[in-house]
Amino acid sequence: MEPPTGILSSLWRFILFIPYFTGLLLLGVLKGIVFCPPICLIMAIGNSAIILGLLPVHGIWTLYSISSAKQLGPILKLFLCLCLPLGIILWVVVSIVGSLLGGAVYGFLSPIFATFDAVGEGKSNPLFHCFYDGTWSTVKGCFTVVCDFRDVCFHSYFSFMDDLRTSGADRHYYEIRLLQIPGAVIAAVLGVIVDFPMISLIALFKSPYMLFKGWRRLFHDLIGREGPFLETMCVPIAGLVILLWPLGVVGAVLGSLLSSVFLGAYAGVVSYQESSFFFGLCYVVASLSIYDEYSNDVLGMPEGSCFPRFVFSAFAKHTVT
Repeated sequence: MEPPTGILSSLWRFILFIPYFTGLLLLGVLKGIVFCPPICLIMAIGNSAIILGLLPVHGIWTLYSISSAKQLGPILKLFLCLCLPLGIILWVVVSIVGSLLGGAVYGFLSPIFATFDAVGEGKSNPLFHCFYDGTWSTVKGCFTVVCDFRDVCFHSYFSFMDDLRTSGADRHYYEIRLLQIPGAVIAAVLGVIVDFPMISLIALFKSPYMLFKGWRRLFHDLIGREGPFLETMCVPIAGLVILLWPLGVVGAVLGSLLSSVFLGAYAGVVSYQESSFFFGLCYVVASLSIYDEYSNDVLGMPEGSCFPRFVFSAFAKHTVT
């Protein structure tokens, strides 16, 4: 669709489209409200039945596969067997809760998207499709999700466990190095202590720039009818994005705060893999530079970072030298 020429033409088309868009949105929301409970119920019951029905088999076969795996050392086998009950509990809770949330989201959003798709180009009798699309297709899609989940829990699971049992130790052998664990734990704790406040400050410092630059880009696209404002159907949604952009910035900051914990804790992994507590400390400092450079690239700021980027890998160190 070519963008309309002239401000009055654009404004007139936008005014004419508002009732059309509102009607489709209300119809889609109504269908979503109707189909959300049964879809959520079907997906939750189906996935829960698969999870609970295969739970004894999964538990016994996982324990047998771990104990007979040639790739795993005795200490690692003991550790995995001790952690198996906790893993099973987490698997049941996360899977059932995820099925409930996933079914609710799918049952509500699928009819809405199908309603807007019904008025697309090439559709015959769009009035009928506005009411019909997203009803039976959502139900069939829900059963498809349950069937796919069954295939993963049955076929894919046993295939993975067979590979674990039959793989030889000559290719890869995994064992816990007990002497490296204390240093790895200390490095992980130091990484979280350092990275969490520093990355939080960096994210808060750059959030105003992200807010105003995002608004500037969106208003530029609105005036020039570019980007998300090119298609008339997308104008109301894109206008809503302008209003909700501060929430997006807040979400980005919260995401940075959450990721800083894992980014700092990864210092323990580096310390363990490299068998060097010093490399773990180097990663703690280098992770700040990595985050700073990445955020600069995302926001279009000048490249580089004010933080040093120490080498935290023996392979990289030999490559540089």
